Amino acid sequence: MTIKDAPEEWRVVATTTPFRGNKTSVRSDVVVMPDGTSVTRDYQVHPGSVAILALDDAGRVLVLRQYRHPVRQKLWEIPAGLLDVPGENPLHAAQRELYEEAHVKAEDWRVLTDVYTTAGGCDEAVRIFLARELSEADGERFEVSEEEADMELARVELPELVRGVLAGELHNNCLAVGVLALTAALAGDGVDALRPADAPWPARPFAS
Repeated sequence: MTIKDAPEEWRVVATTTPFRGNKTSVRSDVVVMPDGTSVTRDYQVHPGSVAILALDDAGRVLVLRQYRHPVRQKLWEIPAGLLDVPGENPLHAAQRELYEEAHVKAEDWRVLTDVYTTAGGCDEAVRIFLARELSEADGERFEVSEEEADMELARVELPELVRGVLAGELHNNCLAVGVLALTAALAGDGVDALRPADAPWPARPFAS
């Protein structure tokens, strides 16, 4: 048997949007269950995101530490950002985020993995890229603000990040998924077997 997620959509008989925020909203759907009963499901509607595991020639991962108010912690993360424009090519968004958050560019891009961050309560889909052959970006640094103004940058050995994830010391979803996925890829068929950077993404279709 092939273990593979499959699209399916149960019938929605009513829907409302009780809250609209700057980037996301909350939707309330009345969904018909397989036994014919109807239940209400509330969830966050999200435009989608990209994240970048940037690996330098020394085998170190570029990470940043940023304050996250909902969890009241400063978390070590990999560069990431929203898909601000519907249908935006996720590779272009990832290249932009790597430049804005780390002032870095990469020559080699692969799709590391695609995930839903919290499928029980949010429709956010994230594409995590592997970026290699890093160098400093051209031009002036992007001017950051708000939480990003306090960001710290570091380059950390991949095994140290894996250790931190398994020890319960690092909690960012994309960092954890990214470093574990890269470790699995390196132990398996290698990064050259990863999907190309423009691989289809059904969760967030995009133009070439």
